[in-house]
Amino acid sequence: MATFDDLLEEAGTFGRCQKRIFALLCLLSIPVSAVYVGIVFQGFTPDHWCRDAAVVERRQACSWSLSDSRRLTALVVNNSGVLQQSSCEQYEVDWNNTRLTCDSQELNLTNVPVTACKDGWEYQYEGRKSLVTEFNLVCSDAWLVDMYQSILNVGFLIGSFAFGYLADRFGRRVSIMMSNILNLIAGIVLAVVPNYISILVVRCIFGFGVKGGWMNGYVLLTEMVGAEYRRTVGIVYQMFFSVGNLILPLLAYYITDWRWLQVVITAPYLFFLPYYWFIPESPRWLISQKNTAKALEITEAMAKENKKKLSKNFETVTEDEGDSPSASLLDLFRTPNMRKHTFILMFNWFTSAVVYQGLIMRVGIAGGNVYIDFLISGLVEFPAAFLILITIERIGRRLPFAAANIVAGAACVITAFIPDSMFWFKTVVACIGRLGITMAFEMVVFVNTELYPTFIRNLGVSVCSTLCDIGGIVSPFLLYRLAFIWLELPLIIFGVVAFVAGGLVLLLPETRGVPLPETLDDIELCVFIHNYYTCIYKLINLQVVMSEFEYLVN
Repeated sequence: MATFDDLLEEAGTFGRCQKRIFALLCLLSIPVSAVYVGIVFQGFTPDHWCRDAAVVERRQACSWSLSDSRRLTALVVNNSGVLQQSSCEQYEVDWNNTRLTCDSQELNLTNVPVTACKDGWEYQYEGRKSLVTEFNLVCSDAWLVDMYQSILNVGFLIGSFAFGYLADRFGRRVSIMMSNILNLIAGIVLAVVPNYISILVVRCIFGFGVKGGWMNGYVLLTEMVGAEYRRTVGIVYQMFFSVGNLILPLLAYYITDWRWLQVVITAPYLFFLPYYWFIPESPRWLISQKNTAKALEITEAMAKENKKKLSKNFETVTEDEGDSPSASLLDLFRTPNMRKHTFILMFNWFTSAVVYQGLIMRVGIAGGNVYIDFLISGLVEFPAAFLILITIERIGRRLPFAAANIVAGAACVITAFIPDSMFWFKTVVACIGRLGITMAFEMVVFVNTELYPTFIRNLGVSVCSTLCDIGGIVSPFLLYRLAFIWLELPLIIFGVVAFVAGGLVLLLPETRGVPLPETLDDIELCVFIHNYYTCIYKLINLQVVMSEFEYLVN
């Protein structure tokens, strides 16, 4: 009895049809980055200080600079050892009842009492408008910017489960179309809703649709190609997310209003709607639904486009693999090695999300040119995919995965202690950290699939990857609130977490050249064999070293 992989061998494992589908779905990955990290520009917090209407009026009459008028409202405070003008407090002076002349910027206000801002804020952001400047999300309301990003990840978390179910119930193609429609509507509504609570609600819905569509695009893509191409197309599909990271700062530079930027970010989903007619349903899914006739019809069309022809012996096609009806959440923790794998992978998903998202969002508060810094840091993500493809078949999975985390951790800690005067050196080290965590993020996806037996593989990936979205919920608060204490403190935390993640990866078995496990017993046996041969290898090396030592002594 033939399987779909047998069918695919005759139709072409990566022919013209799959390349067309691959190109179309990779485009689907590009706007996801703008949704995921657009907060850097949409939620940008410019330099700000307390506004006083009388001072603003006098500034306009006397042609003062912003710094001249700011001196009359913003007192100088000590912020982590650095003297700077306060953003949240002002001198308690009623300038309407005070004689304010054009020479008043020279007044001595040293002993004047201070109070919290009463009349809003002014921003050093002339000609531009962000979410922060529109809703005054600064000082005591600054945490609402964190919420803007966290609520997106809440949508991601719910969307992963909901669209996973929809894809299994109604098909990959239908779920992608549903996602694109939802994204188009929610994205446009997000650009026009007038109040902040509505923005948070719609933002959550937007995240719900975006994550679901991206995830199902990944699944459909890997189901349409041969086994030898799945890992490569999966990595390249993720790499197109990085292409979006290069486009985003260019859009943000020329589009000065965050609402119009939101419209442009959403616009691609309009062009994705026709995908329903250009991309076929997954034959694998159709076979799992006992719709073999339709699966054969689609595969024949694929073969025709690939300039191949199916033989006539495929009247009956079975599933390659499927989740056991008895598979449950407890199976992920049932045996010692399964527990170890699950906890380590959960922590690595969490770490990848926290550090990756944190490093990107940090660009918006680091104090440099946010557009250039974002572009440079985005460029370093591209070598990650090539390094993975080069190393995983030559070295293996475990060492590159662990090294990526450890390099990212070391770079974060080192960057924290490099003085700002060494700008370019600090930028280079930070970019190395970004490269490392990008590698780790892309590797955890397929390492996760190789460490679980067939009957719980999908469940294992789904459960572990939820920690990615939980990390995304935590990351904004971790970055922005700790940066308020000390700008470099989040980097220390990111570094420690990445170090721990890299160390834990070394406890996982190597899966290069090892067949995918089918049962829980395979997991235990695989780890036993791995440990056995590791010990033998070390003993042989030890014997060689001892022999050389004895030779030198004698």
